[in-house]
Amino acid sequence: MSDPKIIVALDFPGAVPALALAHRLSPELCRLKVGKELFTATGPALLEQLMKSGFEIFLDLKFHDIPNTTAQACKAAASLGVWMINVHALGGRKMLEAAQIAVSNSSKPPKLIAVTLLTSMSRDDVREIGIDTTTEETVSRLAQLAQESGLDGVVCSAMETELLRAQCGNKFCLVTPGIRPALASLDDQSRVMTPEAALKAGSSYLVIGRPITKAADPLRALLEINSQIRGLP
Repeated sequence: MSDPKIIVALDFPGAVPALALAHRLSPELCRLKVGKELFTATGPALLEQLMKSGFEIFLDLKFHDIPNTTAQACKAAASLGVWMINVHALGGRKMLEAAQIAVSNSSKPPKLIAVTLLTSMSRDDVREIGIDTTTEETVSRLAQLAQESGLDGVVCSAMETELLRAQCGNKFCLVTPGIRPALASLDDQSRVMTPEAALKAGSSYLVIGRPITKAADPLRALLEINSQIRGLP
Protein backbone atom coordinates (compact mmCIF):
# COMPACT_ATOMS: atom_id res chain seq x y z
CA MET A 1 0.00 0.00 0.00
CA SER A 2 1.34 3.45 -0.91
CA ASP A 3 2.05 5.97 1.82
CA PRO A 4 1.53 9.45 0.32
CA LYS A 5 3.54 12.11 2.10
CA ILE A 6 1.28 15.01 1.12
CA ILE A 7 -1.89 15.82 3.04
CA VAL A 8 -4.00 18.33 1.11
CA ALA A 9 -5.86 20.73 3.38
CA LEU A 10 -9.49 21.08 2.30
CA ASP A 11 -10.02 24.55 3.73
CA PHE A 12 -13.41 25.18 2.19
CA PRO A 13 -16.71 26.50 3.61
CA GLY A 14 -18.83 23.64 2.30
CA ALA A 15 -19.03 20.23 0.66
CA VAL A 16 -19.44 21.32 -2.97
CA PRO A 17 -16.01 22.95 -3.48
CA ALA A 18 -14.32 20.33 -1.27
CA LEU A 19 -15.70 17.44 -3.31
CA ALA A 20 -14.97 19.26 -6.56
CA LEU A 21 -11.32 19.52 -5.60
CA ALA A 22 -11.13 15.95 -4.31
CA HIS A 23 -12.46 14.68 -7.63
CA ARG A 24 -9.51 16.39 -9.36
CA LEU A 25 -6.97 14.66 -7.12
CA SER A 26 -5.94 11.04 -6.53
CA PRO A 27 -5.87 9.00 -3.28
CA GLU A 28 -2.67 7.38 -4.52
CA LEU A 29 -0.95 10.78 -4.50
CA CYS A 30 -2.26 12.37 -1.30
CA ARG A 31 -4.39 12.19 1.79
CA LEU A 32 -6.93 14.88 2.70
CA LYS A 33 -7.30 17.06 5.79
CA VAL A 34 -10.74 18.13 6.97
CA GLY A 35 -10.62 20.89 9.57
CA LYS A 36 -13.01 22.73 11.82
CA GLU A 37 -14.67 24.98 9.24
CA LEU A 38 -15.49 22.22 6.78
CA PHE A 39 -16.46 19.61 9.37
CA THR A 40 -18.71 22.06 11.19
CA ALA A 41 -20.46 22.87 7.92
CA THR A 42 -20.83 19.33 6.61
CA GLY A 43 -20.49 16.85 9.47
CA PRO A 44 -19.52 13.20 9.00
CA ALA A 45 -21.40 12.87 5.71
CA LEU A 46 -18.59 14.52 3.78
CA LEU A 47 -16.02 12.22 5.36
CA GLU A 48 -18.00 9.22 4.14
CA GLN A 49 -18.06 10.58 0.59
CA LEU A 50 -14.34 11.27 0.58
CA MET A 51 -13.47 7.87 2.02
CA LYS A 52 -15.72 6.13 -0.52
CA SER A 53 -13.53 7.77 -3.17
CA GLY A 54 -10.53 6.06 -1.61
CA PHE A 55 -9.03 8.95 0.36
CA GLU A 56 -7.62 8.57 3.85
CA ILE A 57 -8.64 11.47 6.08
CA PHE A 58 -6.83 13.51 8.70
CA LEU A 59 -9.66 14.90 10.85
CA ASP A 60 -8.07 18.09 12.16
CA LEU A 61 -10.33 19.17 15.03
CA LYS A 62 -7.62 19.78 17.67
CA PHE A 63 -9.59 18.54 20.66
CA HIS A 64 -8.72 20.41 23.86
CA ASP A 65 -10.95 19.91 26.89
CA ILE A 66 -11.09 18.09 30.21
CA PRO A 67 -9.80 14.50 29.93
CA ASN A 68 -13.16 12.72 29.83
CA THR A 69 -14.69 15.06 27.27
CA THR A 70 -11.61 14.83 25.05
CA ALA A 71 -11.56 11.04 25.36
CA GLN A 72 -15.21 10.77 24.30
CA ALA A 73 -14.63 13.12 21.38
CA CYS A 74 -11.66 11.04 20.24
CA LYS A 75 -13.72 7.87 20.58
CA ALA A 76 -16.44 9.39 18.39
CA ALA A 77 -13.89 10.58 15.83
CA ALA A 78 -12.24 7.15 15.70
CA SER A 79 -15.61 5.53 14.99
CA LEU A 80 -15.84 7.55 11.77
CA GLY A 81 -13.03 5.48 10.24
CA VAL A 82 -10.59 8.32 9.67
CA TRP A 83 -6.84 7.79 9.29
CA MET A 84 -5.64 10.42 11.78
CA ILE A 85 -7.02 12.72 14.50
CA ASN A 86 -5.41 15.28 16.76
CA VAL A 87 -5.59 16.98 20.15
CA HIS A 88 -3.76 19.94 21.72
CA ALA A 89 -0.67 18.97 23.71
CA LEU A 90 -1.31 21.98 25.95
CA GLY A 91 -4.26 20.01 27.37
CA GLY A 92 -1.74 18.21 29.58
CA ARG A 93 -0.74 14.66 30.41
CA LYS A 94 -4.07 13.47 31.85
CA MET A 95 -5.95 14.64 28.78
CA LEU A 96 -3.40 13.13 26.38
CA GLU A 97 -3.41 9.78 28.15
CA ALA A 98 -7.22 9.68 28.23
CA ALA A 99 -7.33 10.39 24.50
CA GLN A 100 -4.76 7.69 23.77
CA ILE A 101 -6.70 5.08 25.76
CA ALA A 102 -9.96 6.01 24.03
CA VAL A 103 -8.41 5.70 20.58
CA SER A 104 -6.55 2.46 21.32
CA ASN A 105 -9.80 0.83 22.42
CA SER A 106 -11.57 1.59 19.13
CA SER A 107 -12.05 -1.16 16.56
CA LYS A 108 -9.82 0.57 14.00
CA PRO A 109 -7.58 3.02 15.85
CA PRO A 110 -6.55 6.09 13.86
CA LYS A 111 -3.18 7.72 14.35
CA LEU A 112 -3.39 10.11 17.28
CA ILE A 113 -1.13 13.15 17.22
CA ALA A 114 -0.86 16.31 19.29
CA VAL A 115 -0.55 19.92 18.22
CA THR A 116 2.48 21.59 19.82
CA LEU A 117 2.33 25.26 18.80
CA LEU A 118 0.32 26.58 15.88
CA THR A 119 2.59 27.43 12.95
CA SER A 120 0.93 30.86 12.69
CA MET A 121 2.38 31.80 16.10
CA SER A 122 5.53 33.90 16.23
CA ARG A 123 7.87 34.14 19.21
CA ASP A 124 6.08 37.32 20.31
CA ASP A 125 2.71 35.54 20.14
CA VAL A 126 4.01 32.74 22.36
CA ARG A 127 5.49 35.19 24.88
CA GLU A 128 2.23 37.15 25.00
CA ILE A 129 0.28 34.14 26.30
CA GLY A 130 2.76 33.66 29.13
CA ILE A 131 5.14 31.04 27.76
CA ASP A 132 8.62 32.40 28.37
CA THR A 133 10.71 29.56 26.96
CA THR A 134 11.86 29.69 23.35
CA THR A 135 9.64 28.25 20.63
CA GLU A 136 12.02 25.32 20.22
CA GLU A 137 12.08 24.57 23.95
CA THR A 138 8.28 24.72 24.17
CA VAL A 139 7.76 22.46 21.17
CA SER A 140 10.39 20.02 22.45
CA ARG A 141 8.74 19.79 25.86
CA LEU A 142 5.25 19.29 24.40
CA ALA A 143 6.48 16.64 21.95
CA GLN A 144 8.15 14.76 24.79
CA LEU A 145 4.92 14.92 26.78
CA ALA A 146 2.93 13.57 23.82
CA GLN A 147 5.37 10.71 23.30
CA GLU A 148 5.39 9.82 27.01
CA SER A 149 1.57 9.79 26.90
CA GLY A 150 1.58 7.16 24.16
CA LEU A 151 0.61 9.30 21.17
CA ASP A 152 1.84 8.48 17.66
CA GLY A 153 3.33 11.90 16.96
CA VAL A 154 2.84 15.63 16.86
CA VAL A 155 1.96 18.49 14.56
CA CYS A 156 4.89 20.88 14.45
CA SER A 157 6.60 23.41 12.25
CA ALA A 158 9.12 21.99 9.82
CA MET A 159 11.58 24.29 11.57
CA GLU A 160 11.47 21.94 14.58
CA THR A 161 11.53 18.59 12.79
CA GLU A 162 15.28 18.05 12.92
CA LEU A 163 15.29 18.68 16.67
CA LEU A 164 12.26 16.46 17.30
CA ARG A 165 13.48 13.65 15.05
CA ALA A 166 16.70 13.46 17.08
CA GLN A 167 14.78 13.69 20.34
CA CYS A 168 11.88 11.33 19.65
CA GLY A 169 13.34 8.78 17.22
CA ASN A 170 12.45 7.61 13.75
CA LYS A 171 9.08 6.01 14.56
CA PHE A 172 7.53 9.18 16.00
CA CYS A 173 5.23 10.83 13.45
CA LEU A 174 5.96 14.47 12.62
CA VAL A 175 3.20 16.20 10.66
CA THR A 176 4.20 19.61 9.35
CA PRO A 177 1.91 22.38 8.09
CA GLY A 178 3.35 25.64 6.86
CA ILE A 179 4.78 23.90 3.79
CA ARG A 180 5.27 26.17 0.81
CA PRO A 181 6.94 25.28 -2.49
CA ALA A 182 9.64 27.72 -3.58
CA LEU A 183 8.20 31.09 -4.72
CA ALA A 184 4.77 30.36 -3.19
CA SER A 185 3.02 32.97 -1.02
CA LEU A 186 3.49 32.65 2.76
CA ASP A 187 -0.17 33.61 3.39
CA ASP A 188 -0.71 33.60 7.20
CA GLN A 189 2.09 31.20 8.08
CA SER A 190 5.07 32.51 10.07
CA ARG A 191 7.27 29.40 10.13
CA VAL A 192 7.51 27.73 6.72
CA MET A 193 9.73 25.39 4.69
CA THR A 194 9.77 23.85 1.21
CA PRO A 195 8.54 20.25 0.79
CA GLU A 196 12.01 18.90 -0.04
CA ALA A 197 13.67 20.65 2.89
CA ALA A 198 10.94 19.54 5.30
CA LEU A 199 11.29 15.85 4.42
CA LYS A 200 15.07 16.04 4.59
CA ALA A 201 14.76 17.63 8.04
CA GLY A 202 12.64 14.72 9.27
CA SER A 203 8.97 15.43 8.49
CA SER A 204 6.77 12.36 8.12
CA TYR A 205 3.86 14.07 6.35
CA LEU A 206 3.44 17.48 4.75
CA VAL A 207 0.21 19.47 5.08
CA ILE A 208 -0.21 21.65 1.98
CA GLY A 209 -3.23 23.80 1.26
CA ARG A 210 -3.37 26.82 -1.00
CA PRO A 211 -0.37 25.97 -3.23
CA ILE A 212 -2.50 23.02 -4.39
CA THR A 213 -6.11 24.02 -3.73
CA LYS A 214 -5.76 27.47 -5.32
CA ALA A 215 -3.66 26.29 -8.25
CA ALA A 216 -5.12 26.60 -11.75
CA ASP A 217 -4.53 22.86 -12.10
CA PRO A 218 -4.51 21.25 -8.63
CA LEU A 219 -3.56 17.79 -9.90
CA ARG A 220 -0.60 19.17 -11.80
CA ALA A 221 0.54 21.10 -8.73
CA LEU A 222 0.26 17.92 -6.64
CA LEU A 223 2.18 15.91 -9.22
CA GLU A 224 4.92 18.53 -9.38
CA ILE A 225 5.42 18.51 -5.62
CA ASN A 226 5.40 14.71 -5.55
CA SER A 227 8.04 14.66 -8.26
CA GLN A 228 10.21 17.03 -6.22
CA ILE A 229 10.08 14.80 -3.12
CA ARG A 230 10.20 11.40 -4.82
CA GLY A 231 12.83 9.19 -3.23
CA LEU A 232 13.12 11.30 -0.09
CA PRO A 233 12.48 9.61 3.30
